[in-house]
Order: sequence, then structure tokens, then C-alpha cells
Amino acid sequence: MISYFNDYANLCFEKFGDRVKYWITFNNPWAVAEEGYETGEHAPGLKLSGIGAYKAAHHIIKTHAKVWHSYNKTWRNKQQGMVGISLTSAWGEPVDLTSQKDIEAAERYVQFYLGWFANPIYSGDYPEVMKNYVGRKSAQQGLGMSRLPTFSVQEKSYIKGTSDFLGLSHFTTRYIIQKNYSALKGPSYHTDRDLVELVDPKWPDPGSKWLYSVPWGFRRLLNFIKTQYGNPLIYVTENGVSEKLQCIQLCDEWRIEYLKGYINEMLKAINDGVNVKGYTVWSLLDKFEWNKGYSERFGLYHVDFKKGNKPRYPKASVHYYKMIICANGFPNPREVKSWHQKAIETCSITNQLLAADPLTTHMEMVTEIVVPTVFTLCILISAILLMFLLRKHN
Repeated sequence: MISYFNDYANLCFEKFGDRVKYWITFNNPWAVAEEGYETGEHAPGLKLSGIGAYKAAHHIIKTHAKVWHSYNKTWRNKQQGMVGISLTSAWGEPVDLTSQKDIEAAERYVQFYLGWFANPIYSGDYPEVMKNYVGRKSAQQGLGMSRLPTFSVQEKSYIKGTSDFLGLSHFTTRYIIQKNYSALKGPSYHTDRDLVELVDPKWPDPGSKWLYSVPWGFRRLLNFIKTQYGNPLIYVTENGVSEKLQCIQLCDEWRIEYLKGYINEMLKAINDGVNVKGYTVWSLLDKFEWNKGYSERFGLYHVDFKKGNKPRYPKASVHYYKMIICANGFPNPREVKSWHQKAIETCSITNQLLAADPLTTHMEMVTEIVVPTVFTLCILISAILLMFLLRKHN
């Protein structure tokens, strides 16, 4: 698979490298590995608890490194582009800041999440805490070697430094406490960590069941990356919130508040010296979300998938985010307040257009369904009449 993926990447470099200057080898490999090969929630749906995710991640990391070296050797001088990887991570905050066990558990949470992929790329190997915990649990389970694969000396050297930038997807935070899980329960990525994730009931939860709005965690995660990996160049590739309600929600004030909070914390991190170069809100349009399909909506624009032409309707967050982009931040509280007011006015107008939409929907149904059906029936009736006349004539 490593060679196949490298062939695919080189084909992409060859065909599009004259125009594409920023390449991401893998997006959210944590979800690919953990939910594809640990829990089986995502494709390919394998439930290889405590084993599959580690193996999948191992091959993803080696594949990323091979692609980076391919670009560096063959294409970089000609195309002058950059190759990175986009990693997803929540922030882990100790429940008790005076408890050393909780502090260590919170860092372990981030190391098993972000460090799992980032540490080999920036330091050459898996985090020490990850190797220790998985190795110890494996030994307690009677295994002769750790369930976490190992890199050879040559592989460590080959993988280290294979990133021109770090793509980062971040959405939420968890409180973390220490909890010792018995190894007798069997192998599991989640119990290998010896911790429990908690949420504060006061945190807003406007979207997916896992996505709570905790802006301050973003700044702490960005500073962790700065300290842990030598302040790499960062592009925030995904940051945003979904909608819990199934009805059309164009006046998405919760998304406005989410973006305001998280972008402000990112700007604070930049003032802290974190090397954030760019930010992309998640997402421009409603899109197919893993195994949730279109049941969860993340877009700044609502897409009506039931209609043939898939019309798009701007939400309030469209206008608000547009103003953030124009100002490259938040100029002053009074102006930001006016943004919010204009955004709500805009979505109210769009809602009025939607209210008048049933007539349009009816006309589309007539055009797309009724007319073709009547036409088909006419052809069938004509064919039957023709057969009847021919038989009568004979």
C-alpha cells in the first residue's frame, strides 16, 4: 500500500503540481486508524481492537514520509511546493490542576491523539509515554512484544523532518482524569491510555454529540505544538461546528459565537508566538460526513439535496465570517457587534426567500417528474394502439 499510494501521489504531482503548491498527504489519519480499524465505526469497518489502529497508523506514517521524500527528490526544485500532513486533535485539560496524576493523564491524552502521528514526523519515533503504556499493557496481556509497532533506526531517520507544514484540525476540548484499566479486559487503544474523558455541562453543545464549544482549549493546543515540535509552520485546516437540529437553520448564531471564540483564541496564540500562517473554517458547504452522510450539517451555506439543482442558501455565519476575513481579525467591539446585526438581517431575508420556495419546488416537480412520466405514458399508449391497429389490419 505504501508503494501504491506513492505512485498515486507522484501522478498527482505530475498532473497538478504546476498549479497546486500545498499538498496534504493524509487528512485526519487518527479517525482513519481509530474508527476504521479499532471501533469499526468508519470504513473499512474492521474491529481489530488494540491492534488494527496501531498498524494502520504505522503504515500511514511511513507512507506520508515516502511521499514527502518523493516530492523532495523529484518535484520540489521544479514546482516549489510544500508537503505536509493534517492532524486532528482535541485538547485535554486536567480536571484537578493540583493532581500530578490528572496532569500526566491530560498530556497522555494529547500524546495518544496528536503525538501518535506528530511525534514520529517531528522527532522520529512514537511518544515515550505511548510506547511505555502500550508496551506494559501488552506484557500484562501475555504478549511477547508490544502491540505498538516499532520503527527501525533507518525508518526513524527517514521519517523525521518530513513535513514542510503541519495542518491542524481542532474542534473541542475534554477534561481528563486518571483511571487505571485492567489489562485483563483485553487489548484496546482507549484503555491503553488509562484515562477518562469528561465534559463540563456548562459548555455549549450546538452541534454533534461530541462537539462542545471550548475556545480556550484551542490556544493551549497551539502552544503545546509550539513547545513540543519546535514551533512548526501551522495551517488550521478545519475548525467549525455542526448543527444539531434537522430543520433548516439559516440564522446560526451558535456558529457565529463559536467562530468568534475560536478565532480570537487563535489570534491570542499568534501573539504568544505560535507560527500560525492560515486558517480555514469548516466548512463552506454541507458535505458528506463520514458515516453520518448528510444528516449532520457543517456548512456556512445550506445545501438542499432534495432538489435537482441542489440550491445553496447562505447562513448568517457567511456574512459574519466574510467580515472577519476582510478585517483579518476583530478590529473593535462596536464594529464586531454591527457584523452580528447585519448577519442576522441577511439570514432573515434568505428565510423569507425560502418561505416562498414551495412554488419553485412544485414547478421543479412538474418539470422533473410529471412531464417525463406523462410523456412516457403517451409513448406506451401510442405503441399499444399501433399494435392493435396492425393486428386488426392483418
